[in-house]
Amino acid sequence: MNTPSNNDKQLFKDFVQKIGYEFDENTLENFELKFQKAYTFLPELAIFAGSYLVRKTTQRVTHPPKKIKNNIRIFFHNIIHTHQGTSGKEKQLPSVRISSASTPQTTIFRQGTEANIVLVIIDADYLRSFLQSDAEKFAFLCHLDEHFLIEEMMTDDILRTVNEIISEGKKQKLKDYFYKLKTLELLYYLFESLSQRDSTKPVLKWSERDITAIYNVRNAIAADLSQAHTISELKRIAGMNELKMRQLFKQIFGKGIYEYYQHLRMTEAARMLREDKLSVSEAGYALGFENLSHFTRLFEQHIGMKPKKYSSQF
Repeated sequence: MNTPSNNDKQLFKDFVQKIGYEFDENTLENFELKFQKAYTFLPELAIFAGSYLVRKTTQRVTHPPKKIKNNIRIFFHNIIHTHQGTSGKEKQLPSVRISSASTPQTTIFRQGTEANIVLVIIDADYLRSFLQSDAEKFAFLCHLDEHFLIEEMMTDDILRTVNEIISEGKKQKLKDYFYKLKTLELLYYLFESLSQRDSTKPVLKWSERDITAIYNVRNAIAADLSQAHTISELKRIAGMNELKMRQLFKQIFGKGIYEYYQHLRMTEAARMLREDKLSVSEAGYALGFENLSHFTRLFEQHIGMKPKKYSSQF
């Protein structure tokens, strides 16, 4: 790994200029480069993929790109788990953030972590041309003149495809074709997951403080998956009433607080089985389950198969 070279900086600089981003290139000194690629298919689509080791904690505020005005931004972040230099409360989850052109985005890259990211900026009408009759299921696409922000947890299909872009993209011939196809595959899996959300609920107005508060709640839930927080504890962390906290949490994350907590547990259990090679009982006990039958039922409900069968695949 190395500090980005002049060629690497120029690639990044060219990309942000093409799409109309404002960026302080001096912040690149805070990262050690492993891999980065950028492709623009303007005015419909732009793709950036990068893998870095964060040398210094860096906060990046992203404003709307000027060259794809009617856009939706889809940010795949924390793709690969790494625990170096982080405490439990700072553990960052693999996630997908989707926002309108008008929504400023704040991203924190923490020192000692590995940042593996894919950013897709897509024209809303271009996206609708792929979704066609299914576009009506995604109400947020109709509110590009308003702020919207939702976050989706990464499914195995999303994780696999993103990692193919990061790990294999640099080896491919016909790279433009490869990136465009992989990006469309990525969007398919993402919207397949989003289609399970309830899109009929009214959209709540929110402030940046509200978003910070809800992410504090989410981070508290994720910090210890072996024991659930009480609603009273989460209300104190959020600094808002219970009804607003529950509604805003579900609007952003697509699940109620307790359902989200259980889904996080099962996603972590799947990772333990897949990557850490734990047994079913070891994963269950590590996540606070005393009744392994209950663990098995929940795992099948959230992951789609029994943990033993899931583990046998790897």
